[in-house]
Amino acid sequence: MRVPALLTALLLALAGMPASATPDAAAIDARGDGLRYPATPRLDLVEDHFGVKVADPYRWLENDLRSDPAVRDWVAEENALSRRYLDALPGREALKQRMQALFSHGRYTIPRKAGQRYFYGYNKGLQNQTPLYVREGLTGDDRLLLDPNDWAGDGATALAEWVPSPDGRYLAYAMQEAGSDWRTLRVLDVETGRTLDDRIDWVKFSQTAWDGRGEGFFYSRFPAPDGGTAPLSASIGQQLWYHRIGTPQDADRLIYATPDQPALSHTAQVTADGRWLIISSYEGIDPRRALHVAELTGDAPRVRTLTRDRTNDWRLIGSQGSTLYFLTDQYAPRMRVVALDARRPRRSPRPIVAERKETLAGGSLVGARMILAYMTEAETVAEVVELDGRKVSDVPLPGLGTAAGFGGRDGDPETFFSFSGFTTPPSIYRFDTATLQYQLFARPELPFNPDDYGIEQVSYPSKDGTRIPMTIIRKRVLADGAIAAPTILYGYGGFNIALTPGYSAVRMAWLEQGGAYAIANLRGGGEFGKAWHEAGRGANKQNVFDDFIAAAEYLKANGYTPQDGLAIEGRSNGGLLVGAVVNQRPDLFAAALPAVGVMDMLRFDRFTAGRYWVDDYGSPGKAADFPLLYGYSPYHNILGGKDYPAILVTTGDSDDRVVPAHSFKYAAALQAAQIGDKPHLLRVESRTGHGAGKPIDKLIDEYADSYAFLAHFTGLKISAKP
Repeated sequence: MRVPALLTALLLALAGMPASATPDAAAIDARGDGLRYPATPRLDLVEDHFGVKVADPYRWLENDLRSDPAVRDWVAEENALSRRYLDALPGREALKQRMQALFSHGRYTIPRKAGQRYFYGYNKGLQNQTPLYVREGLTGDDRLLLDPNDWAGDGATALAEWVPSPDGRYLAYAMQEAGSDWRTLRVLDVETGRTLDDRIDWVKFSQTAWDGRGEGFFYSRFPAPDGGTAPLSASIGQQLWYHRIGTPQDADRLIYATPDQPALSHTAQVTADGRWLIISSYEGIDPRRALHVAELTGDAPRVRTLTRDRTNDWRLIGSQGSTLYFLTDQYAPRMRVVALDARRPRRSPRPIVAERKETLAGGSLVGARMILAYMTEAETVAEVVELDGRKVSDVPLPGLGTAAGFGGRDGDPETFFSFSGFTTPPSIYRFDTATLQYQLFARPELPFNPDDYGIEQVSYPSKDGTRIPMTIIRKRVLADGAIAAPTILYGYGGFNIALTPGYSAVRMAWLEQGGAYAIANLRGGGEFGKAWHEAGRGANKQNVFDDFIAAAEYLKANGYTPQDGLAIEGRSNGGLLVGAVVNQRPDLFAAALPAVGVMDMLRFDRFTAGRYWVDDYGSPGKAADFPLLYGYSPYHNILGGKDYPAILVTTGDSDDRVVPAHSFKYAAALQAAQIGDKPHLLRVESRTGHGAGKPIDKLIDEYADSYAFLAHFTGLKISAKP
């Protein structure tokens, strides 16, 4: 493998770095702000990776803080330091109060119909978790079914996924504790509102699929971890099970497993008519699946192969009789619609809707027609299509933005969808695929005027000349007067995930104060099909960083932001993005927010869900992948002698998706390095995970801290009355 000269030099420099290059456990001054970082012991730990000596002095911070007092005490000291600093920031309290006001309107989730009942979530505004309601008929009275706000004093136990049985008699729902990916499944009798004794443990990365009779459901689980290994152990050995209502979990029936291939995961879907069970098997996070099918007509489903090879994406969108309709990228990088015959699984797919230049992002069968959603310039358009592929009509969306939902079943033309934009929270609409009419179901009341804000779509050249789309949001008075404003640049660039228009109350608080917000649609995402994803993964990952750096340079060169007024933000894979580009171009940014980031690219695959990510990143255990991962790993590439921006690293102590050790080790390395006088702080939220299920009050506190931090270093003046 040919390694670029710059990377070779970097590898040699790091290989020769002694493990004790900084003081063993001395507190370190952050000179510019009078901060004194906690003492962080260093291990004399150096490992050989394919002939390269790699130091990992903060390996001890990988221990679970809930069981290791040393890690727990270190985190407490870091939090205390950050708390003192953040509480003193000007405008922090004003931002918090404004965020509370922006969250204080009612919010609905998309209704789901089961029998004659409609199930939906409704949050009055500042409730930490969203309660679940049921309505008897479309115009009936609303009735509270579940209020997760009563489950924990700190609001950190959430109602996660929920699915009503086909007749609406039962509700299977998942409880999520402290933001963890683990779920506990329970069952509710909808008529009485009583939670049954049924309890399913060790569920993670699962779908709940009811059988057609509503007597039970299929779910995915992992083996119970040994001892205290659950928080950090790798997700291996998932199996598909069936649970019958009214029976204990140890009576559940194993439906499908691959003990000879423990890295495979398996999830279930049941067609809306209850006739067919579809099992999807995959190894990584890449959308490459093998499909199996079973007819649910007897007590013991006989599982047969539907597609053998894990080379393509297959997404079930509905069925009619034995005909199964799928979205697939087989011979179609931007997706197409095909039909498979469940009774004759070995037959080739029958083409229904051909691939076209727009990316086919989703679909569903509603009534006797399909609704297909396409992505164009990171926005969605939807079409109604006959089952033979003939287009009927566009779905009359209320404007430019993102539509989501469109769930339904054969024989019932009614469906619901949400529609949102960058400055408009989701409204809920009811749509009839037979009449093509839609009507408003619920719209939130806004404490601001969306017309006060302008949305500009631009494109800019990346390092290799590729044009990258970017959306810039700011007050119209700024755009009309061409006034440079403190700006947050956000990106993700990975895992085939597209950044589409969507509302954020915390982002609106930044915009109200006169700041600008830019969102770059980087390579690695899913905005433009498989080729766009491939251009930002594995050996092409540097393209993502180049795209983001070019976005920053464009914003400065074209007068959108002052030269010292640009901050960057990213979460998860986006946290990796922020950490990598700060190392590569620290001069570009005034401040940075890497949140719940993947920061150690040599050990990410050893914990929880990390093994799935080798599809996008490559494997640290492969000689061909190691130089690439080591070359941009944020933890390993902090180089002294350069002035870094102010950095606030954030994570949750219960994050078992990207374990908090990534952020702990990265923050410790930042604080030990000679990288200038600006603060490099760590903020660890208690009883929260990767993001899902986070209570509203904790969310507001985190962003009040984060955006006050960015405002301080970009020059944005915070006013109590924006």
